[in-house]
Amino acid sequence: PQTAYLCRETDWVSDAEDIWLYSHEECLADKKKQASNFRHIEEESNKYAAARITQTVGNKIIVVNPPYPPMSQEELDRSFDLPYTRLPHPKYKGKRIPAYDMIKFSINIHRGCFGGCSFCTISAHQGKFIVSRSKESILREVREVAQLPDFKGYLSDLGGPSANMYRMKGKDESVCRKCKRPSCIHPKVCPNLNTDHRPLLDIYRAVDTLPGIKKSFIGSGVRYDLLLHQSQDAAINRSTAEYTHELIARHVSGRLKVAPEHTSSRVLSIMRKPSFEQFETFKKIFDRINREEDLRQQLIPYFISSHPGCKEEDMAELAVITKRLDFHLEQVQDFTPTPMTVATETWYTGFHPYTLEPIFSAKTQREKLAQRQFFFWYKPEERKNIINELRRIGRADLIDKLYGKRK
Repeated sequence: PQTAYLCRETDWVSDAEDIWLYSHEECLADKKKQASNFRHIEEESNKYAAARITQTVGNKIIVVNPPYPPMSQEELDRSFDLPYTRLPHPKYKGKRIPAYDMIKFSINIHRGCFGGCSFCTISAHQGKFIVSRSKESILREVREVAQLPDFKGYLSDLGGPSANMYRMKGKDESVCRKCKRPSCIHPKVCPNLNTDHRPLLDIYRAVDTLPGIKKSFIGSGVRYDLLLHQSQDAAINRSTAEYTHELIARHVSGRLKVAPEHTSSRVLSIMRKPSFEQFETFKKIFDRINREEDLRQQLIPYFISSHPGCKEEDMAELAVITKRLDFHLEQVQDFTPTPMTVATETWYTGFHPYTLEPIFSAKTQREKLAQRQFFFWYKPEERKNIINELRRIGRADLIDKLYGKRK
């Protein structure tokens, strides 16, 4: 399982259940076929029992065996309970590593993510099925961290690929075994998904009672669409509201990270992200709880420019909307193609792998900079270029919204 190999065509014995991709040569000649191939790649990586994938390359065949099934909790615990030093490799002795500083006192409580964001590789290397550590394993690691000589009592993160997916899975797992949806929460939350936050609340509270722990923070990104989801179960809805309050009141180190990624409904749909209205709803909840608790905390949204499907006009409207919400954006990223993602296949081929419809992507330096500049509308040095660009794309109506009435 989980290996790929090359063999001679004459040595290959095919199976009726194998998935045959368009050949390497066909993909070089027709990018739409390359896009079509990728849908199979993603769907099979998100299934409990995947098919074997094959592709002809010249007079040989590439064979991709199905991945291992998701780990059990016992297997995951065993991997985390190994005697790690929690230190960088000895070759870095005497050197400061900023990335290490960030995760030095963090605890990973689960693996996998069912968000299925089109630009993210987590489903490719961890899968969409959540595998969670036991409470005992997590507490054991926290106790070890508390004994480290420079530990001051503050855990920087109790999280995972997404902060609030711990112990979440299908209510009826037989349904999940047949499913090949890349996301359990887009375009809407699957009715079979158990969104109970009580096990996670239990972890937070158990950790915070341990000797030597002054405070535990949540540094991983939070999926606010899960926090806003209304289940059929009233008890689960109460637990979600309780979790939301406890998260904001007790586990934010001044700044809570969330990732709306964009404001355009069309671009968000391609990204497989929830509507921006959901972010605005969550922001109101965040602000209300801060007022009630007399806290001065910030909500830090992450955004991406030049994502496939995004045009300059979308970025201009993003600037106007984020200005209205009083955000001066810092955590931003210009789309970078990352292997094994839907977004990168769309960017490279020009076609969406699931619909095979043409999708525009900003590729040249000029196109990408033209989009990125709208993040920084509030910087004086960007103002002239932005005004000129808005006129060029026929959206002079947005100039007043960004900079006020002109004389």
